Amino acid sequence: MRTILHVDLDAFFCSVEELLQPELAGCPFVVGGTPEGRGVVASASYPARAYGVRSAMPTSHALRLCPDLIVLPGRHAEYYEHSRRIMAFLRDCAPLVEQLSVDEAFLDVSDDPLGGEAVAMELQSEIEVRFHLPTSWGVASNKLVAKIATEVGKPKGLIVVQPGDERVFLADLPVEMLWGVGPKTAERLKAENVHKIGELANMPQGRLRTIFGEYGMELASRARGEDDRPVQETYEPHSMSAETTFSKDISDGEELKRVLFVLSERVGSRLRKAELAGKTVRLKLRWADFSTITRQRQLSQVTDQDGEIYQTVRMLFERVWTPRRRVRLLGVGVADLGPPQRQLSLFDRSWEQDSRLLQAIDSIRRRYGSKALRRARQLDEDQGKGEAS
Repeated sequence: MRTILHVDLDAFFCSVEELLQPELAGCPFVVGGTPEGRGVVASASYPARAYGVRSAMPTSHALRLCPDLIVLPGRHAEYYEHSRRIMAFLRDCAPLVEQLSVDEAFLDVSDDPLGGEAVAMELQSEIEVRFHLPTSWGVASNKLVAKIATEVGKPKGLIVVQPGDERVFLADLPVEMLWGVGPKTAERLKAENVHKIGELANMPQGRLRTIFGEYGMELASRARGEDDRPVQETYEPHSMSAETTFSKDISDGEELKRVLFVLSERVGSRLRKAELAGKTVRLKLRWADFSTITRQRQLSQVTDQDGEIYQTVRMLFERVWTPRRRVRLLGVGVADLGPPQRQLSLFDRSWEQDSRLLQAIDSIRRRYGSKALRRARQLDEDQGKGEAS
C-alpha cells in the first residue's frame, strides 16, 4: 500500500510577496498584469479571494469585484528561487518527489516508519519555520485523492484520507474537483443531474459510455478514488536527510541521541527505498538561540545502514554537545550518493547480514505498517512512559 503526500504552496506568488513586503499582510492584492494591458491574475491573496477574485481572472474584472485591490507585477526570479529551495528540501526528506509545477509536488513516503500524517505535519511545520511560507497537504493511498485532499484543506490544511475511505471522502465533493472534469464535462454531467463525485461514481456504465465513450469508464474509476500512477522522480538526488524541529527545546543528551537514532532509521529506509547509498554522514544541530552548526564525516565505504549512520552521527554529536544546552533542531543526512555497492571483507560479513535484516524489516513495514516492527529501545521507552506496547 502506497503512502502519497501532495503539497501545495498556498497562494505562492502572493505569499512570497508578503515575505518581501510584510505590509501587504491582510491586504487584498494580486500578482498579475495591468488592466490597461488586458492582464490577468496570476495569484490572489486570500483576502482578495474573499471578494471573489481568482487566478486566471481578467485584472479589470478583479478590480470591479474589489476596487481597493492592489495589483503587483510578477517577480518570477524571486518565486523560482524560493521554489527551488523548498523543492530541494523536499528531495532531501523523501526518496521520491515528483514536482508538478513551481508550487506543487507529490512525495512517496510509503516506507517511512514515521507514517504519512506525521511526515506531512513535520514537513509543513519545517517549511513554515525555515522558509516562512504556508503550505497545504493531502495524505492518501494515491496521487488523485491526495491532491484533492490538499484542495479541500486549503489554506494551511492537512487532510488525511485513510486507505479504503477514498470513495467516501470524494462522494460529497463537487464533480468539478475531480481531475479531468473541465467546464464542458461538468455541464454535460449536470445535464444528467450529476453534481457530486459520488453521483458520478454511481452512474450506470452504459449511460457513461453513451455520453463519453471509453473515457466515461476512466471518469467513473477516478470518482471511486482509484489511481495506480506512481510518483515519478526525474531529479537525481545528491543527498538525503531527515530532521525535526522540537516544539519545546530539549537539553537532555540521552533524549537527543534517541532522536538521532530515529532520524538515522528514517534516512536509511529512504536510501534503501531509492536503492542508493552514501559515503558522507552529516549532523545538523540548531541551538535554542537559532545558531546552527553542521558537521560531517566521510566513511571508508558507502552505506544505507541505519546502524552505521547512527553510530557516525552520534560520534559527531558527542563532539559538539554541550551538557544542558538547549537544542531546537536536529538533522541527519547522507551525501555523495550512488549505488549501494561495497567491497566486502572475506573475514567480516556482518554488513551483508545487517543488510538482509534491514531488507526484511523494510518488507514487513511496507506490508503491515510502520509500527509493525519496533526496536527494543523504543519499546522500553514506551513502557517507561506507561504506553501499551
